[in-house]
Amino acid sequence: MKSFHLTAGLALLISGPGLAQDYPTRPVELTVAFTPGAVTDIFARALSQGMSEALGQRFVVVNKAGATGAIGSAAVARAAPDGYSLLFTPAVSITVLPLQNRETGYTHKSFDPICQTFKNEMVIVARKDSHFKSARDVIAAAKARPGAVTYGHLGVASIPHLAMTELSIYAKADFNAVPFKGDSEVIQNVLGGQIEFGAVVLSSAVGSGLEILGLFGDRRNPAIPDTPTLREQGFDVAPSSFGGIVGPKGLPADIKTKLARACETAALGETYSKLARSVGQPVDYHADAETFSRRLDRDVEEKSVLLKALGELK
Repeated sequence: MKSFHLTAGLALLISGPGLAQDYPTRPVELTVAFTPGAVTDIFARALSQGMSEALGQRFVVVNKAGATGAIGSAAVARAAPDGYSLLFTPAVSITVLPLQNRETGYTHKSFDPICQTFKNEMVIVARKDSHFKSARDVIAAAKARPGAVTYGHLGVASIPHLAMTELSIYAKADFNAVPFKGDSEVIQNVLGGQIEFGAVVLSSAVGSGLEILGLFGDRRNPAIPDTPTLREQGFDVAPSSFGGIVGPKGLPADIKTKLARACETAALGETYSKLARSVGQPVDYHADAETFSRRLDRDVEEKSVLLKALGELK
């Protein structure tokens, strides 16, 4: 009997890598924790097409929306780490949400990062006839009228809100932050004069009819080459919303390597890169698994400080 168990164990050890090399032998489910048609969903569908071509097996996008991304994220965190259940997500769903709500059932360490495929940068916008012409003007006004200068963002602890919170702390300037349900509402209220300026995602600002006063970014974005970064204007603040593909913790190394290579091929391919450029993605929207992992760790550290300042850290 002992001899049988030993033989069976050796067989598993020998056959395991072989099975992984054949991966994938059936369709792979790519969960998007948001509704169909959302920006994350659009990116996921473009990427899944490229990965299907790279690995010769279908990558099927499945939408599991709810709880700001927590429902779909938790489902993948609980899935078997066999490479057939993956999550396409913005970092906020697996870094910020667990910091706000300890009952999500996961942390960012519940996942194995595979490939970063997008990086959404934030901007400050105002009406073209506004007396604000730069981020410096916004800060100067806030210092002159502490707590009275109003701006809009797409929700408490959203990336635009956290970006402005970081700027407020860095510049020692107090604003009156007004939450809305989305970037479109922020833009409407800026245009209507109900608020003095807004903090929104770059892709929402382009074509909005508003003046872009500054970019939260490491370098200027090709979509708005004439707009200076906050750093160029004297404020060392550059938070962004990034994301990509992760899998449940414990993915076999060779499967993870296969997925990472296919993800890179798809993300840098013509279809996906064209989409990325069309919505204002910076040149460094893609990153490998190791870089993606480091960024997730750093995101938790940085966002913990900002959430604590907002009283949102649980």
